[in-house]
Amino acid sequence: MQYRLPRRGYSMRLTMAKGGMFGGWQRCTHKSINCQPGKMLFWFAPTAEEFACGQSWNSNVAPTREITTELAAAKWRPASFAFCANFRIVRFLSVLLLTLFFARVHLLAQTSVTTWHYDNARTSANTSETVLTPSNVNSASFGKLTTLPVDGFVVANPLYLPGVNVLGQGVHNIVYVATLHDSVYAFDADSTNKSPLWMTSILNYSPAGATSVPSSVKKDSNTTGWTEVGIVSTPVIDPTTGTLYLVAETYENGSVVHRLHALDVTSGVEIPGGPITIAATFTLNGVTTTFTDLYQMNRPGLLLANGHIYIGFGSNCCNDYSQGWVLSYNEATLQQEGAYTTEPGKTLASIWQKGAGISADSSGNIYAETGEGYYAAGTNLSTSVLKLSQSGSALALTDWFTPYNYQYLSQHDLDLANGVVILPDQPGPYPHELVAVGKQGTIYLLNRDNMGKLCSTCTAGDTQIVEEIPLGSHGNTTPVYWNNILYFSAASNPVTAYTLNNGALVIPASAQSAALPGPSHAVITASGNSNGILWVINGGKTLFAMDAIRLSTLYNSDQAANGRDALPPLAHFATPIAADGKVFVGTQNSLIVYGLLPLPNLTDLTETSVTNPPATVLDGSSFSISDTVQNIGSAAAAASTTRYYLSTTTSKSGARLLTGSRAVPSLAPSASSSGTVTVTVSAGTAGGTYFLLACADGAFVVPEINESNNCKASAAQVTVSSPDLVETAVSDPPITVTLGGTFSVSDTVQNIGSAAAAASTTRYYLSTTTSKSGARLLTGSRAVPSLAPSASSSGTVTVTVSAGSAGGTYFLLACADGAFVVPEINESNNCKASAAQVTVSGPDLVETAVSDPPTTVTLGGTFSVSDTVQNIGSAAAAASTTRYYLSTTTSKSASSILLTGSRSVPSLASAATSSGNASVTVPSTLPSGRYFLLACSDDTKLVSETNETNNCKASATTTMH
Repeated sequence: MQYRLPRRGYSMRLTMAKGGMFGGWQRCTHKSINCQPGKMLFWFAPTAEEFACGQSWNSNVAPTREITTELAAAKWRPASFAFCANFRIVRFLSVLLLTLFFARVHLLAQTSVTTWHYDNARTSANTSETVLTPSNVNSASFGKLTTLPVDGFVVANPLYLPGVNVLGQGVHNIVYVATLHDSVYAFDADSTNKSPLWMTSILNYSPAGATSVPSSVKKDSNTTGWTEVGIVSTPVIDPTTGTLYLVAETYENGSVVHRLHALDVTSGVEIPGGPITIAATFTLNGVTTTFTDLYQMNRPGLLLANGHIYIGFGSNCCNDYSQGWVLSYNEATLQQEGAYTTEPGKTLASIWQKGAGISADSSGNIYAETGEGYYAAGTNLSTSVLKLSQSGSALALTDWFTPYNYQYLSQHDLDLANGVVILPDQPGPYPHELVAVGKQGTIYLLNRDNMGKLCSTCTAGDTQIVEEIPLGSHGNTTPVYWNNILYFSAASNPVTAYTLNNGALVIPASAQSAALPGPSHAVITASGNSNGILWVINGGKTLFAMDAIRLSTLYNSDQAANGRDALPPLAHFATPIAADGKVFVGTQNSLIVYGLLPLPNLTDLTETSVTNPPATVLDGSSFSISDTVQNIGSAAAAASTTRYYLSTTTSKSGARLLTGSRAVPSLAPSASSSGTVTVTVSAGTAGGTYFLLACADGAFVVPEINESNNCKASAAQVTVSSPDLVETAVSDPPITVTLGGTFSVSDTVQNIGSAAAAASTTRYYLSTTTSKSGARLLTGSRAVPSLAPSASSSGTVTVTVSAGSAGGTYFLLACADGAFVVPEINESNNCKASAAQVTVSGPDLVETAVSDPPTTVTLGGTFSVSDTVQNIGSAAAAASTTRYYLSTTTSKSASSILLTGSRSVPSLASAATSSGNASVTVPSTLPSGRYFLLACSDDTKLVSETNETNNCKASATTTMH
């Protein structure tokens, strides 16, 4: 059989042993080997005796157990074999051999971390973690295992490969660490041995006298605290070829140089063909932009996709002459096959993403975010999300998204500066989606098939994209995707979780943590869709582990006594990475490894008995519980608290906490504590049938050898009864109504639940559908008295159409318990829609014409403006005021400059117009520049309109100051 390799031809002979274990190497003395460049030939021999080179193999003979190789040259060195063409020595791909032939060998290690945050989609989720669980990640059983010294700051994420064969040292699970001192280390991830398996200095592959780049040269020491710049970005590993790719900066004869390196993962040796010096140009409209090493930094993690390595660049933290760049290198040849800049002919628009890797979808499209800078739609894309595509040896922009308020974001350092998360295919109208977020904290959910570009007419949001949540994340870090949930973290704010439903984020958030001073990019470990743990470094000094469902803290590195797990000083934007039961954190001079601690003598509290609850109970009522707690561990347990829950299953997951708990004294090994307590069913508990749970050490204050056996369920179940308010009838609205108009509504509320409902309030809405989602609240409500089971309440109320309601056709909704004061068995059946619909009419003022401004204006000078306002709505508009602005674009934004002077517009019937003149004065503080003149009808917002976004019109020409 034949296997094609990425580059260069080799020839070798293999014989396999029963059981697949690695045997050894034998050199073939015959040089007449049948080898073609680009191919690797494997022979399976029946014994360990040498075949003659090129000898055929009888496929009817079963392969034996020993592996040998035929070398095409007499010279031998570890982990290497030869070119057939010119007998040059190249490395042997041990990782490929393990993959191809050792499939039967059972390895405990399961997870490879070959790229920034696990995958090219940048989900930041490791879903094959079976060792670390919410029950064992706590300060009693989890903590710091070892500190492995390195020679510089660790800014890049560590990478991890299980089952790597290192010549002469056996098979190891290896964690790879790169430093700002231009060094790469390979450590045994399971050993406390502080010596690496191998260490490579990139300076050995640089000209004599080369060093890492002093931070003073890069002008970024005050921003990051770094003293030198070397390997900044997270490398990427191709496990099929056993190659680790990285970008290193070096200082050579007074110049900064960037090179792409390719190292053998088994030895750290640079493979033939590397390194490659990085250089690039980009020409647009006859203007050539040149990549300038001094001002560029490769901060984003490398991306391996489409058989290419993609490298992102941006400013060196000081916004000197620089551009955002994405460079593409062919993995097989290391030759450049594409260069794209975000600012052709201009500067900035960095791609830095706080170190997050550039993303790729399953079709090979490339995605990145850009920082502040000059903007020109389609060419100079600062503060934007980019989509690039590789076509042959070219890399090109194929789509983009720019927020409507990009000028404000860029001017206030609120640019887009995180990684792009590619979502798995979604149900709903947009199956291919991505998530982006910037420093301002707005969440952008984009359709990858049509990202939306720039909505130049939008003034309050980006209406052309799938979804936008202003301040939904408070900015700062790359989102994490797991189990149909997106997690966002930000400085001085909680970690916030949003659920996805039919390709949209559900508001409000499904969970929030306590506020964190300054979290890093987070990751999640999980076993499929269970045992999720969110890992994040808080404030640059503390490692946190949170339950990924509840976002409650399971562990932090400051909990253990005497600073046992404390982190030393970290690099700027340090982030954790986790695999196979270990959590790795790079520091300013080491790699810290966390994991499960050796088990000491510990306590173990368990519930041995709990009484059955009553057969039925009302929401909010109380009953008594008796239970017994025993310490089955080998050490004394400190005083604890037993808590009680209602659960639809016999486990605590998703259970409802009851009000009431029992204090348990300190217990010696084998000692027990029994007691009785009164508990209350919490208000809002849904009606249904539940088990009663008693859970020892419910406050988790006692470190235990087993945290998963604390609860015991009752044998019998309890039925919780609750009210359930529904609307059984609602009258039809009038055929038409105007903005601010009133009409009468009659409706009937019934309690179809099994318990009495407290007094409530019915509210009324206009909705384009028969459901409440997106509905517009009407002014006016109806008080409903307390209702016994099956009782009803009918009444009539006058409601008013709220100012600002959009014109259109609506259903009338009556919604029982609109203020949500009554806990109900079903909160989703409270509304009823009318059979008929109502048409809402209203005014809509637009500017249909505006005169051009003079060619130039002076500070404090005046000029005359003529404009026409028309009411294109279906109802009369009250008197209003038109105001005038100077704007650098054709739309009104926060940066538009109000002119002194306005025009009064009288009341206008439908289709009526008003034309007039006004004298306006230019502010004395007007910055120099070129401006459009804007006329904006009803600029003081006195008229409630069916459309408030179409009031302004820009002049055809501009004026200069």
